[in-house]
Amino acid sequence: MKSRLFALVLLSILAAPLFARAEDPAADAARWQDLHQTLFAAHTLTPAKGQIALEAPDRAMDAALVPVTLTLDPTLSLKALYLVVDNNPAPLVGTFHFGPAAVPVQVKTRIRVDAYTHMHAVAETTDGHWFVTERYIKAAGGCSAPATKDAALAMERLGQMRLKTVTEGPAGLPKGAVTAQLLISHPNYNGMQMDQVTRNYTPARFVRDITVKSGDALVFQLEADISLSEDPAVTFSYHPQGPLAVTVRDSTDTTFSHTFQGDDKG
Repeated sequence: MKSRLFALVLLSILAAPLFARAEDPAADAARWQDLHQTLFAAHTLTPAKGQIALEAPDRAMDAALVPVTLTLDPTLSLKALYLVVDNNPAPLVGTFHFGPAAVPVQVKTRIRVDAYTHMHAVAETTDGHWFVTERYIKAAGGCSAPATKDAALAMERLGQMRLKTVTEGPAGLPKGAVTAQLLISHPNYNGMQMDQVTRNYTPARFVRDITVKSGDALVFQLEADISLSEDPAVTFSYHPQGPLAVTVRDSTDTTFSHTFQGDDKG
């Protein structure tokens, strides 16, 4: 809840000067300082030296569908992972909270990027250490880009899920761990997209929370905001302890749930 409040505050305070700051190194550094103070004020963020890596294209082919990979040192006892896109209207894209069934050596997802920007990934360990890494990405217009699917079709498929096993998992994966990709059918309207027929803005309706459990054990909970892509996707690794149960809640408080016995559709 706190992360969402920060995102809303940042939306109102910091959105105005985004484009003026986009290619100004000094202003970019100042912006990250503002975000650091707002999101992580009580913590010292140590520049990562192998603890965490952030991968994204230097120039995105589609700013509304930018692939991001977060890779962690497998010896790191990870508690949470934060993804920040500095110049997005809501910079805190999401927070992953990991449970006992998680194997958080790598997480992949897809996001929207609104302007040329630095991105930051922050790793919080169970013993109270915080590590940060950054990269710069050239992309623009991803937050206001129109949805690719017809609105009626998107609502018809709303909340459907699919789980796919990834045969080649990340390096450092322990024996017995499984890597999977979760696909969620949801338009993830963020309130900034214009209906190309009516010329009205589509009301916001986006994924707020994704909770994944293996048996009774938590794999992860993702607190999200408006910067996840349409039809969100998350690739993660875990120790199987039973069927994989997924619960998704969107900004209207509508909940979608499915339990996967293996690769299947929900």
